[in-house]
Amino acid sequence: MTPKFPATRRPLFAFGSLLLVALAACQPAPETTGNNQLHPDAEPTTAQSSTAKPALQPSAPQNPATDLALWPELTAAVASNPELEERLEKILKTMTLEQKIAQMIQPEIRDITVADMRKYGFGSYLNGGGSFPDGNKQATPQDWIKLAEAMYQASIDDSEDGSTIPTFWGTDAVHGHNNVIGATLFPHNIGLGAARDEQLIEKIARATAREVMVTGIDWVFAPTVAVVRDDRWGRSYEGYSEDPEIVRSYAGAIVRGLQGATTDKDFLGAERVVSTVKHFIGDGGTEGGVDQGNNTASEADLVRLHAQGYVGGLAAGAQTVMASFNSWHGVKNHGNPYLLTDVLKTRMGFDGLVVGDWNGHGQIPGCSNENCAAAAKAGLDVYMVPTTAWKPLYENLIAQTKAGEIPQSRIDDAVRRILRVKLRAGLFDKPSPANRPLSGKTELIGSQEHRAIAREAVQKSLVLLKNNKMLPLSPKQKVLVTGPGADNIGMQSGGWTITWQGTGNQNSDFPGGSSIYMGVKQQVEAAGGSVELSSDGSYQQKPDVAIVVYGEQPYAEGNGDIDNLEYQRGNKTDLAMLKKLKADGIKVVSLFISGRPLWVNPEINQSDAFVAIWLPGSEGAAIAPVLFQSADGKIQQDFHGKLSFSWPQHPNQTSVNRGDKNYQPLFPYGYGLSYQQNAEALANALLPEDNNNTAASLEPLVLFNRDLKAPWQLILQSGPQKAAVSSSQQNLGAVSIRSFDYQVQEDARELVFSEAAASSNAGIAIISSFPRDLRAYREQPSVLSLTLKRDGTVPDKVLLAMACNEKCSATQNISKALAAMPEGSWQQLHLNLACFANQGVDFAQIGNVLTLESQGALTVSFHQLQIQPVTKLGADAVVMACE
Repeated sequence: MTPKFPATRRPLFAFGSLLLVALAACQPAPETTGNNQLHPDAEPTTAQSSTAKPALQPSAPQNPATDLALWPELTAAVASNPELEERLEKILKTMTLEQKIAQMIQPEIRDITVADMRKYGFGSYLNGGGSFPDGNKQATPQDWIKLAEAMYQASIDDSEDGSTIPTFWGTDAVHGHNNVIGATLFPHNIGLGAARDEQLIEKIARATAREVMVTGIDWVFAPTVAVVRDDRWGRSYEGYSEDPEIVRSYAGAIVRGLQGATTDKDFLGAERVVSTVKHFIGDGGTEGGVDQGNNTASEADLVRLHAQGYVGGLAAGAQTVMASFNSWHGVKNHGNPYLLTDVLKTRMGFDGLVVGDWNGHGQIPGCSNENCAAAAKAGLDVYMVPTTAWKPLYENLIAQTKAGEIPQSRIDDAVRRILRVKLRAGLFDKPSPANRPLSGKTELIGSQEHRAIAREAVQKSLVLLKNNKMLPLSPKQKVLVTGPGADNIGMQSGGWTITWQGTGNQNSDFPGGSSIYMGVKQQVEAAGGSVELSSDGSYQQKPDVAIVVYGEQPYAEGNGDIDNLEYQRGNKTDLAMLKKLKADGIKVVSLFISGRPLWVNPEINQSDAFVAIWLPGSEGAAIAPVLFQSADGKIQQDFHGKLSFSWPQHPNQTSVNRGDKNYQPLFPYGYGLSYQQNAEALANALLPEDNNNTAASLEPLVLFNRDLKAPWQLILQSGPQKAAVSSSQQNLGAVSIRSFDYQVQEDARELVFSEAAASSNAGIAIISSFPRDLRAYREQPSVLSLTLKRDGTVPDKVLLAMACNEKCSATQNISKALAAMPEGSWQQLHLNLACFANQGVDFAQIGNVLTLESQGALTVSFHQLQIQPVTKLGADAVVMACE
């Protein structure tokens, strides 16, 4: 199926004619960050000429006082090779500046052609999640090889660029070769963390490397070594654990599995790929679990918690590290020389290359996707630059180096690192992609050997949370397998599965894979029992037991962020299904699909047994042997998994981690029952079902106070033109904005709409790159509060809008309320969120929190913008009536 967004790392959101989206410079792309995903840069940027300097930005926050002595000094896992270094220097001396900059550019396959590769000689290229050769989701392994071979041959063709340096291809193979139809998909990392098996992890990585090599690809953007501290984060399932102990050991195992051990002859050999430890650093510890947000951990905690995966991965010889989207104390990691150069390269002794994430350089203050010297100066070696931004970025980097803005020594250091990795990987000496030993051996894609490893991983990852003398089940019963995940391989596989968000997939997209229902059917019918399948709890014949498979629908970064951990908040359809089955006198076994622990107390109470199955991947049939006895009544497979994430007591216990003060989870880290250890306490007691969502605990959501608050972005629009607000004074068509002093320096903004605004849809919008979960402010009566001042007359239509997508928006005309304000006087305007909800806005996924448009000349200023509960308003506050 065609993805909703073109396959690029991250899609941007379209909000309809009234609503603003990304700039022209950030063109929407198909679906796929690694971070790697194919994500198109999620942040709008100001369109610039190739040589223009970025608009002036406010000064960036600074790192806290730092102490390099806190960081470990590591011994290089790969010893320096004098012959290799001599060869490297000889190559470097022959290179022009243009050739060097080309090595630092990593475009995406949707945005370059083979002819571009021949002309420029890019050092590397990637496919993001949901991006395929020729844009074809059903591309065969041969199609992947064909593209790899063509790009390679173009890169060593010196007819245009004068270079014969081979390029290499990077991909997000984060739970198997997950972009390729028919590949083995292993459980996501959160399940592997529950398995507690380092040797298994290495086998998984080895199998992944082999399947990747079949398609001619050299470089994998894995492992993710995030230590997750707040489970609201939409990438929680990419983390192995909330505890750095598991993350550190697994990082080494994954790197060894992908690259081979540094002491072995096959290190980076014919069946191995280059690995990437990501994302440096602290992505799992952002405030509120907001993707790409701000980590405010002390430096000691940054080392103790968030650096341990890098210690494990670098000690195993990882050759590349990916910079993270997040900030540390307000400084974007892509532009942080202390972290990238002083810590990683100098103190920790990393001599490989640092690659950026999907246009992550464009998020540095003062930078855009097309123009960012700051990232190179900070220590970034390879710019991941999807979309057509690669060309102006390339040209700007050349110009900035010639002008001395970027020291030539920094460019040479970056290229040395790139060449060192390529030489260690044997790219100058290996056959071309189509002629390598595993290339084209399609029998390895989804092979039985690899699927057997995946089945073992599924079985070891299952965590039994409740068992009221239900499991193991006799297979000689009438069994109902039901729920939305019962026969749904895409749902059980989660995000980063063929498409970036894991959406739009059917069972037919997983040849050789199996759903949970398929495994149960095989077990039960072989023993003489009977099986019925439904998706909604219905049945033709009353069963003895119902296996109900339900949980989170697929999501990836950004889209997966939530604001508390209550499962199916406001829409308890799965709970209703469980209650109906129980009311019918049917025993219930819940199999819960999720990418994080969630508050499911009501669902657990309605279950006789409850199993966290996480995101098991393509081998769903492996679950049945753990649930069922053999035909002769013996246990086939016991439960093995133990929680690597603490389970919350209530929805707002979003950050509960082993080692915390006052640590009081519902199920602690390490919890997990087995058939040999069957606790009865939970079976005989109901869990509390009060979700603790109270107005008293809900704090105002500040959108603007002196400046825009993360993760929100301010956009100007006039007609078809759009631009991110990036300076203290900016014009766009019929609207202009400027900063001025109200209470303190530049704490207010003035908007001036000309008469032309009447026909140009001119206005501003406050948007997020990904939809935000604001349901808490709808569940508790809340208002959109604006502190405004108007000067002059007010046209008949001044439109205030909110939106979740192009078909989910609502508009209120605030013209009369503005006109009623005393001219030149600051006033507060409160608008009930119910006004928008009643018109269909879904507060679970707000992408555009505020749009203001004037259909005529208007001058209006704003000082504070926020959403706040009605209980926080003053007694004299007046809430505007809905239209």
